[in-house]
Amino acid sequence: MLKDSFGRIHDYLRISLTDKCNLRCTYCNPIDLPKGFFDGCTRMSAAEIENIAEVFVKEGVKKIRLTGGEPLVRRDAREIIERLSKFPVELAITTNGVFVHEFIDTFEKAGIRSVNVSLDSLKREVYHSITGRDEFDRVTRNIKLLLQHDFHVKINVVVMRDVNDMEVTHFVAWTKNRPLHVRFIEFMPFAGNQWDSSKVVTANEMMERVSAELDIIKLKDEPNATAKKYKVIGHRGSFAFITTLSNQFCNECNRLRLTAEGKIKNCLFGAEELDLLGALRKGEPLSPLIQQSVRRKYAAMGGQFEKGFEHTDANTLINRSMIRIGG
Repeated sequence: MLKDSFGRIHDYLRISLTDKCNLRCTYCNPIDLPKGFFDGCTRMSAAEIENIAEVFVKEGVKKIRLTGGEPLVRRDAREIIERLSKFPVELAITTNGVFVHEFIDTFEKAGIRSVNVSLDSLKREVYHSITGRDEFDRVTRNIKLLLQHDFHVKINVVVMRDVNDMEVTHFVAWTKNRPLHVRFIEFMPFAGNQWDSSKVVTANEMMERVSAELDIIKLKDEPNATAKKYKVIGHRGSFAFITTLSNQFCNECNRLRLTAEGKIKNCLFGAEELDLLGALRKGEPLSPLIQQSVRRKYAAMGGQFEKGFEHTDANTLINRSMIRIGG
């Protein structure tokens, strides 16, 4: 069992398969990404991912989510999914949706039933401006494809003021005739993403906009849930808010992260990392390092944001860019 000094049990592992992506989303990638930014990094092989994941499962992990970058850009993504499917865990994936049509059979064979798709706008031109790529039609087609195959589909929307915040009610309306579960994520600061507190649209502000137009009911949230769920009366789908900045949920956190080069991060905002891949290649036991990392976990937000997000200077935060962490 992976229990930290605050009594929180960690049974959910997010594995970043790669820190590369075919999109260039502004909130994830450092602005003006320099040439060679991703070169020289040692990344886990498929077998090493399996070996490290096995240790986590033995330590009590019950759910594994594959992330990136974009996990499906790895040439051996299918092999990795197949290797991890043998473990007695819930296996899920977060993707930008561009290559989903090529992996439907792999997902079904591996028992993946939950797919999170990042989609930050329902307007092609806005989507293009955020991602730097013209993939809107393919992504929306693949969302429909997932629904046709009865996947549980969550849509991740990073909300940024004066960029896509005016679309919140449009996304909620999108759930009327579709069993989609839209999750609005408050814009978070990471290295190089030009974050400023004025760009944050809080969940309360978004809720005010939605409730002014629609009749809403609160849904029950699962244990350790990061999302606060709601539903418009009569709609097939639902929507939720991930309130990382305005209403932290750290006291119920059960998540650990493994970066693409095999470093364990015990918090999305934590600066501390331990090198599991290096230890694996030296033949050293991994369990003591994992336990050590969990014990060192801060009570909240990786020990940062002590003054609240409104008074936080992003330049003082010690962390990676989001693409280097994994979603």
